[in-house]
Order: sequence, then C-alpha cells, then structure tokens
Amino acid sequence: MTSPNPNAAHPAHTHAYILLDRTGSMGPIWTEALSSVNAYVEALTQPSDGAKPSEDDKVTLAVFDHQDGLQFDVLRRSVTSANWNKVTNDEASPRGMTPLFDSIARIVSLAEGDAPQRAVIVIMTDGQENSSREVTKDGAKAALDRARARGWEVVFLGAEFGKFSDAEAVGVNQAKSMAMSAGNMDISMRKLASKSRKYFEAAESMEFNADDRKESGEDDVKRRKGS
Repeated sequence: MTSPNPNAAHPAHTHAYILLDRTGSMGPIWTEALSSVNAYVEALTQPSDGAKPSEDDKVTLAVFDHQDGLQFDVLRRSVTSANWNKVTNDEASPRGMTPLFDSIARIVSLAEGDAPQRAVIVIMTDGQENSSREVTKDGAKAALDRARARGWEVVFLGAEFGKFSDAEAVGVNQAKSMAMSAGNMDISMRKLASKSRKYFEAAESMEFNADDRKESGEDDVKRRKGS
C-alpha cells in the first residue's frame, strides 16, 4: 500500500467556517473585522508554494450575538472562495451580548452536516462568554473535540482582545490562539489564509508563530488590555 502524496492535489471537500462575534463591543473595529474576513477569503484563492489552489474551497460565515435569545445568522453559506461576494456593513451591525459557547456548537453542527474532508473553524471574538443558554462550556468543548477528532483545524482570534481563558476552556491550545490589534487584522487574516491553504493541500497543522504574533500586534493588545 502506497503512502499518500503530500504534493498531490488537495481533497475535493475543503471548507473554511468563520464564526464572527457581532456583539456591541465590536463596534469600533467592526468595519475592519469585516474587511479582514474578505481579506482571508481573497488570500485563500492564492497559490501556496507554487501549487494551484482549488476553486472549489468553500467558505461559510456566521455572525452571532445575544438579544432575546441566541442570534446566529449565516451571512454566507458554502460559497466557493472564487465566487465570494464581499461582506459589508449593510448585512450586519454590532449589537447584543456574547453567547460564545452556544455559537461554537452551532458552527460545528453546520460543519458536521457538511462533513468536508478538511475544515478550518475560525473563531473571532473581542470578549468573553457571558450569555449562552443552550450549551455549557463542556458542551462547546465536546463539539470542538468532535471537530478535532476529524482532523479539522480550530483557531481562536482575539480582536483587540487578549484573554484566552474561554479558548483554553474549549480545548484551543496557545499555539492556535492569537490576539490581533486594530490596524493589523487584514494582514493577520491573510497569513491565516496561507496556513489554511497549506492545511487544505497537505494537512499541515495550523499554528501561530512568533512572526505571526509580532505582525498581529499581540503584545500591544495584551499590554493595553491588561491580559
């Protein structure tokens, strides 16, 4: 039996899921957050190490908040990266509180329904869990554990936020979490897309290194936010 060729065309079923915090405190950086999502998808279409990326990579974007219950809105559903229409302020605006655990369970459920061969789940938030009613911390961790058991990648991004206790509580280790400062989110998401590209093509593990953290302004966020 021959070993798989890491340089072969990447799997036909690859999918990036972006879970974006839409809560009220995101207001000052909302435009940049949306821009960074668009930058991620644009960069996802770029070749990695000379390889031609598939035009069949799919992207799902969901935004979440809590007001009169969980509000979980899917703004883009299984759109191929090549056919992405940029998300804009007209589609969603910041409001409400942070049902992080409920929303994690929802995005994982979407991914499990799609059952892609390789998937990246990107969680971007600027605050801590404070309003989940459907799923506990353990429930959210169990959902992400199922995702990781499939070989899917899960990363946690703090947008002007450097406290990662919630990420750690749901099993996201330090190497897969990173703070991003305002002004640096686009470049951070472009670099994340490059890592996603390599994972899709060759199952390369996605981790943030010292250069990623420097370019994201992580130390500055932690200094200013007291993390």
